[in-house]
Amino acid sequence: MVRMVDLIHKKQTKQALTASEIEAMIKGYTQGTIPDYQMAAFNMAVYFNGMNEEEVTQLTLAMAQSGDQIDLSAIEGIKVDKHSTGGVGDTTTLVVAPLVASCGVPVAKMSGRGLGHTGGTLDKLESIPGFSIEMSQDQFIDLVNQHHLAVAGQTGNLTPADKKLYALRDVTATVQSIPLIASSIMSKKIAAGSDAIVLDVKVGRGAFMKTLDQAEQLAHTMVQIGHLAKRKTLAVISNMDQPLGFAVGNALEVIEAVETLKNQGPKDLTELSVTLAGQMLFLAGAVDSVDQGMTKALEQLENGQALKQFKDFIEAQGGDAHFIEDYSLLGQASYQIPYRAKKSGQLSHWEADLVGEAAMVLGAGRATKEDQIDPQVGLILKAKVGDWVQEGDEIVTIYSNHEDVSEAVNRLDQALEIGGFVEERPLIYELIED
Repeated sequence: MVRMVDLIHKKQTKQALTASEIEAMIKGYTQGTIPDYQMAAFNMAVYFNGMNEEEVTQLTLAMAQSGDQIDLSAIEGIKVDKHSTGGVGDTTTLVVAPLVASCGVPVAKMSGRGLGHTGGTLDKLESIPGFSIEMSQDQFIDLVNQHHLAVAGQTGNLTPADKKLYALRDVTATVQSIPLIASSIMSKKIAAGSDAIVLDVKVGRGAFMKTLDQAEQLAHTMVQIGHLAKRKTLAVISNMDQPLGFAVGNALEVIEAVETLKNQGPKDLTELSVTLAGQMLFLAGAVDSVDQGMTKALEQLENGQALKQFKDFIEAQGGDAHFIEDYSLLGQASYQIPYRAKKSGQLSHWEADLVGEAAMVLGAGRATKEDQIDPQVGLILKAKVGDWVQEGDEIVTIYSNHEDVSEAVNRLDQALEIGGFVEERPLIYELIED
């Protein structure tokens, strides 16, 4: 019989746990036979002493097996999933999924709802009139086989161990542990049933990982877990010092995604989407290299096939695709309030987190799970880091359903710097293969 106190002691003394020990621990914690205080002590030991690759993989698999596991074997072809570690204005899934599907590669996406600055992928899609994410597993599989793409809400019993563990980490200051972050993310991806996984690891002021070293460590750890779990896995490390694109808010981000699919989107959102799509196409065997995949993805933007695929996807899930040509069908916030530059100079800093908070206080995101999202509200940035602005220029348009936007303005005041040192940083730092 495995005693939890012995496992805590092993991690305190930097010993490796066996697969059977990890499996018994996760099973016991999920079933409630191991109390929170012992699991909290274990998490703290991992926080300080880490885990080796084999341990992290076994932890990931045990968490993936703690609840439902989606069987996608009835879907033809290599199923490729994509995950982002989060950011502000990160609309890539809405661009990348139809882009990849337009090449005939099946994208079976299980998504969650967002806590934080704006909604998750489901919330963004639900700002489209009629769009439904509710379906049975059989309907989900049929949609992917017919249209190469479907997005559905996660089952209630996917990785219950992760839900319990994350809540515990959140209140015991053990969230920032690479083994625990990596196993949390990868357990959900593995349980969701895809054959291959592309990971967008964000780094910067608006990201979970603040330094490039941290981001590299997390990316390498997750890619290794994927390989050991027999999933083809690649990662990209991308910059999140400032928001991605110009839109922050649910319906506003949907519009920006459509503009990108029309090949008229922001340069940074287009570049990152094409890179991620290139990786996904490569893992699916549709091309011989990531570079070829990126070239193919760009072609699909330019020839209109990606946009056509998106329209097909929206209609297949009950949405009114007429909004693609008439954005007013998404509705519009009651007030559009200009936020103006207080002095002239070069925009040197956009604190992504604070921009996200400004959108959240308008109603674009959730502080708690119970909060209702207002799909029409948010921000449209008119300038990015490095741009020159004049005093009085409108540099943000605030979309609100309340006349008083002082809370959002306060956060924008803190987020913005004009006239400081402009540090040139790449959008994409590196691609991780192992």
